[in-house]
Amino acid sequence: MAATGSCRRILTFLLLLLLNLHLCVSTVAHEDDDAIVSRFQDYLRIDTVQPNPDYYKAVDFINSQAKSLSLESQTIELVKGKPLLLLKWVGSDPTLPAFLLNSHTDVVPFEESKWTHHPLRAHIDGKGNIYARGSQDMKCVGMQYLEAIRKLKASGFRPIRSVYLSFVPDEEIGGHDGVEMFVESELFKSLNIEIVLDEGLTSASESYRVFYGERSPWWLVIKAKGPPGHGAKLYDNSAMENLLKSIESIRRFRAAQFDLLKAGGIGEGDVVSVNINFLKAGTPSPTGFVMNLQPSEAEAGFDIRIPPSYDSEALERRLVEEWAPEARNMSFEFKQKFSGKQIITATDDTNPWWSLLENAVKEAGGKTSKPEIFPASTDARYFRKAGVLAIGFSPISNTPGLLHDHNEYLGKDEYLKGIDVYVSIIKAYASYENKSRSRDEL
Repeated sequence: MAATGSCRRILTFLLLLLLNLHLCVSTVAHEDDDAIVSRFQDYLRIDTVQPNPDYYKAVDFINSQAKSLSLESQTIELVKGKPLLLLKWVGSDPTLPAFLLNSHTDVVPFEESKWTHHPLRAHIDGKGNIYARGSQDMKCVGMQYLEAIRKLKASGFRPIRSVYLSFVPDEEIGGHDGVEMFVESELFKSLNIEIVLDEGLTSASESYRVFYGERSPWWLVIKAKGPPGHGAKLYDNSAMENLLKSIESIRRFRAAQFDLLKAGGIGEGDVVSVNINFLKAGTPSPTGFVMNLQPSEAEAGFDIRIPPSYDSEALERRLVEEWAPEARNMSFEFKQKFSGKQIITATDDTNPWWSLLENAVKEAGGKTSKPEIFPASTDARYFRKAGVLAIGFSPISNTPGLLHDHNEYLGKDEYLKGIDVYVSIIKAYASYENKSRSRDEL
């Protein structure tokens, strides 16, 4: 009986020991998650809002993270006041082409009064949602790259290929002083990059969205002129009348494209989108505008996005002949226009990087949806134009798309899950030993 009691005491002691061990491991894991989320919040709180982003503060923060990970670092200013940070995790085989993980540090403006929580405080609500400008677009991805490398280094993993990370300025205003200049530099050409991962979009379903191309942006301003006069008089070819004729023609074109999308079978990135984003006309007065005076000038701004498969030359003819004809005292200018053929990245067996990504996502417990054309525009277009494969991907599922919207947020658990997805992708890419430069683009 004494021996039986002793055995019970030993068994009880061992059970308690195992329980305490489990609690310790759980506590450490919880503390690690808290630290990871805290670093994300720190990045979100840095004010990189256009048009006056504090790029230096963002670069200093990312550099501090790079130092803790023993990554090589260099800061480049292709344009004064707009630093681009390039990090490197050196691979064991320098003969292999490297891959690049790209993210932008700037974010779009916000209307603070329309937000439930301040957009620069990175507040976490009771459901674990992190509210901040850039939480989806795209400070999340930049930090997930770093956290994934932190996990890989902690596990003892060593890359065969070199891994580059770029934190770039000005994506939200066209990327002209950022990636567009970067890909044209001798520095970029010397890096020997074969594949770039850049931002994607959130998914409302379980599957992650993946993008192999994108629509070209046309930021267009149409101007009209006409005779000024009394507000009660009917004029032929007044500025407002001419502009409204153009707007109505554009509206019909937009409706036809939208009908194609609503019919199903194609994605948002497969049609031309046209949105009127500003109207400017009238004669200002101390109380608003003069009501009994017709203006001699009027203008409207449009954001137009064109799929790679669409005939952009035909659309430009429509612009000249129908939307802004000189015969109606109309003119136009492009605030931004991506020139050249839009290149897409292959998504079949000719591109091993595509299948590597798909398999890596599966190994991390996720799945990808059918590849799409990105409906807006990203820095990826400049990499593709430079002859480099590029894939758009943000590991955010089961989340409403709130990029550029009020109350942009990302769930804490979704953010942490995305880090594990990048662990799997980076490991797969960095371990891939095929030396052939496979730039199979259409």
